[in-house]
Amino acid sequence: MKLKISLILALIILFSCEKTYTPRENVTVSIEKFKMDSTSIRAIEIINDSTIVYAGSIGDLGIIYGSGKLKSTQKIVTDTIIPHFRALAYTKEAVYVLNVGNPALLYQYKNNNIDIVYKEENDKVFYDSMQFFDELNGIAMGDPTDSCLSILITRDGGNTWGKINCDILPKVEPGEAAFAASNTNIAIVGENAWIVTGGLKARVFHTADMGLTWEVYETPIIQGKEATGIYSVAFYNEYEGIICGGDYTDKFGNSANKAITKDGGRTWKLVSENKEPQYVSCVQYVPETDGKEIFAVSTNGIFYSNNAGENWKKISDDGFYTIRIVDKNTAWLSGAEVIAKMTIQ
Repeated sequence: MKLKISLILALIILFSCEKTYTPRENVTVSIEKFKMDSTSIRAIEIINDSTIVYAGSIGDLGIIYGSGKLKSTQKIVTDTIIPHFRALAYTKEAVYVLNVGNPALLYQYKNNNIDIVYKEENDKVFYDSMQFFDELNGIAMGDPTDSCLSILITRDGGNTWGKINCDILPKVEPGEAAFAASNTNIAIVGENAWIVTGGLKARVFHTADMGLTWEVYETPIIQGKEATGIYSVAFYNEYEGIICGGDYTDKFGNSANKAITKDGGRTWKLVSENKEPQYVSCVQYVPETDGKEIFAVSTNGIFYSNNAGENWKKISDDGFYTIRIVDKNTAWLSGAEVIAKMTIQ
């Protein structure tokens, strides 16, 4: 009995002595911009500390060194189609880009070759975002062409893709779709994926098994018009997440446009009501900050929270579409004719 009590006390002391992260009270940023002529860039991803990949609106797929120097670029044209890319993902073997509009064309860039690995023709087709769970399993999402969201799945590292039948997916509500604002309609943690919608309904679709089964959850985010809803989602772990958006036609409205969850997306709480940031096109957690530090961006500027999204401070007036965070001191952003490196202090 004494041994058990001693063990319990030792465990209590061990866990009570665990360090918790103290978030930075204030941060300052310096932004180095790199001009990207004639292209609008809503999709960037960080491959490693020294390499960034981007896809733009004029069929451009590029790789950039961490210094900002353009390593290589591809201009993709299929027949007379110049694809407008807003969805981008990668594995160790290849980079994948998916255009918006009809026909949907999903390209694989591998070993300096570009191939179409999925094609879909439909007047309603419009793909918004894509990500990989791991090196074999990937997912892309788009607006409904039938009674459900368009969900593509790969199980072989991106070589082949298939569309999930609407019999498996929750039905969409009339006027429910998604926004290709920043390639962050999908958040992934482990085998979990959360997909967000907007328009007349703003909801969160969740799978805990890489797309085999699905649930859908209501949110308090502003909804009811074509331009309202959730534009971006991020999860720090399988329980803590944040959704942001608003009304694209009212970029300075700040009511019901930010919400957090602590139960994996089942329930959501509005935060920073009627306070900045206003309309948000992308939100991302800072790694290794216990889910406390978050950045959000839009054409309104760059915003920072150090208490898991409850309160925010504007740290820059520079406007961007999307952000990806390398670590506590470095992030990359993109927007209209620009890619930028942000140093955080």
